[in-house]
Amino acid sequence: QVQLVESGGGLVQAGDSLRISCAASGRTASNYAMGWFRQAPGKEREFVAAITWGGGTTYTADSVKGRFTISRVNGKNMVNLQMNSLKAEDTAVYYCAAGPWGLVRTNPNYWGQGTQVTVSS
Repeated sequence: QVQLVESGGGLVQAGDSLRISCAASGRTASNYAMGWFRQAPGKEREFVAAITWGGGTTYTADSVKGRFTISRVNGKNMVNLQMNSLKAEDTAVYYCAAGPWGLVRTNPNYWGQGTQVTVSS
């Protein structure tokens, strides 16, 4: 079993930057790729970004490419999502996820509880 805990959400203004983090724990946490999804009010959950367990490969959704960067924290089962040039449409609950690389972008095995990011325009 893997537990995922997100942190760092909050209220920011359009154009600001924010970094959210996800800490993974559990016996097999270090074996999994990790990713971020988000769900805005009234919308379906959508994939944002993912990174392999070693951190060597990343994949970012077109909707945030160039503004959001996912990274692993060296030596820790933790990933960060650096979000720059935030827009009002980035407002959502952001969920951390973990799973095999082939599944983490579509159907991850584990989910965190989510952290709210609100961008005021």
